[in-house]
Amino acid sequence: MIAEVIINRTAKKLNKTFDYHVPSELEGLILVGSKVLVPFGKGEKLEEAFVVKLKEKTSYPNQIKTIAKLEEQLKDEQIELAKWMASRYFCNVSDCIKLMLTPGTRTKNKENRIQEKTINTVYLGKEIEEIEFDVETGKIKTEKQKKVINFVKDNEGVTIPEIEMFTDASRAIVNTLIKNRIFGNNRTKNGKKPIKSKRRRRNQKTRKDKKTKTNS
Repeated sequence: MIAEVIINRTAKKLNKTFDYHVPSELEGLILVGSKVLVPFGKGEKLEEAFVVKLKEKTSYPNQIKTIAKLEEQLKDEQIELAKWMASRYFCNVSDCIKLMLTPGTRTKNKENRIQEKTINTVYLGKEIEEIEFDVETGKIKTEKQKKVINFVKDNEGVTIPEIEMFTDASRAIVNTLIKNRIFGNNRTKNGKKPIKSKRRRRNQKTRKDKKTKTNS
């Protein structure tokens, strides 16, 4: 069995697949979405990689190496989503796959991995009509801010690092939009429900009231 893997590196030249043998003891355990350790480069240093395809044959039968260890398992749907995100936002597939991993487990050094971590997710803090009015009146001026707002509008619940990655905007821009209440943010612990802000609850109540009036 042969696995096609993406190396967990940000270098553009590594944004492609490499073939590795699946050892017999790991057949049936390594699936599409597995995070594995593989020997890579001249020094045979073990690197993290993500399995994106399994197949019976390779075009390089005498040149490929063997997977050293199975680390973690993602779902097929997560791999497909990561591929779509990479194509949509012109970034490495490995960067998008890392977003699917459990927060606090992304570092290669297991001793430095955090068991519980606070995650900040971002959503629109105002109705879209209010934001459009702010744009028209010049309260929101820069193209970077508009780009970030459009991204969050399409992807509510994203984290600040994700916004930075996909919009090429700085954290300062996001924080300014949060400060000006264009955005709201939720704080969550791994595996726990989000701590919703008062503004978020008020917006939800407003939408509910509007819907009730429309139906009546």
